Amino acid sequence: MLSETLLNNEDSPIRLLQITDTHLFAPEDGALLGVPTLKSFRAVVDQVQQRTPDFDAILATGDISQDHTVQSYQHFVDGIEPLEKPCYWLPGNHDYKPSMSNVLPSSQIQACEHVLIGLHWQIIILDSQVVGVPHGLLSSKQLILLDNALTQHPDRHSLVLLHHHPLPAGSAWLDQHQLKDNQDFWDVLNQHSNVNGIVCGHIHQELDRKVNGVRLLATPSTCVQFLPDSDDFALDSQAPGWRTFELFPNGVIETQVHRLNNSDFSADSDAGGY
Repeated sequence: MLSETLLNNEDSPIRLLQITDTHLFAPEDGALLGVPTLKSFRAVVDQVQQRTPDFDAILATGDISQDHTVQSYQHFVDGIEPLEKPCYWLPGNHDYKPSMSNVLPSSQIQACEHVLIGLHWQIIILDSQVVGVPHGLLSSKQLILLDNALTQHPDRHSLVLLHHHPLPAGSAWLDQHQLKDNQDFWDVLNQHSNVNGIVCGHIHQELDRKVNGVRLLATPSTCVQFLPDSDDFALDSQAPGWRTFELFPNGVIETQVHRLNNSDFSADSDAGGY
């Protein structure tokens, strides 16, 4: 499905909000490693309204649910309602696509694979889920989708979204669950010159690096944070967060990670995994 959004001022940047890895449950008090995920998600939405209210769309990059229930996805639908903007989402390894589909149609959530946004940018939304396992993989259909979008719109700057990180993040326990066979993904990107950024979730931490001239970005979870550069499972004490983007007509990406100002959502430091 293709969705097109045109802004009135072609010279103004496109402003996006990324929310990722909410890990919601059907029960409102459901918790992941000691963090009540619906409460932390709502706290993030509240702070977005206060601190970063000016944006055009929401990007939700997977692991929206922890328990696969329709109600957990309804919590997400209800939770973003105050933000009012359209939301483009994709599944993570913890998601259950039949339950995701059950809450659609929604006034905000767009089930799209390819979005033309503004006059200068496109967003390509990929499904890297492999049912039943934590690692990711892009099927031939997804790779064709990526190649076709980049080929059909060579004059547009491109932001590629997927859940799994397509290169090692530096933590052995996490990197065994990255995007498998990722060279196929990079081979497609390397055939095109209009890819400016790749945005993922999954690793529950901030990541910002350049690979072959393309910016690779990951974002903190709205609940539990994983400790960067830890070979064994470990939790970080940083607060839940989100990311904002400004996409400029010349292809420049400006982005910032924001976090809650308090430590109300500390995870269980004794947890050995999840």
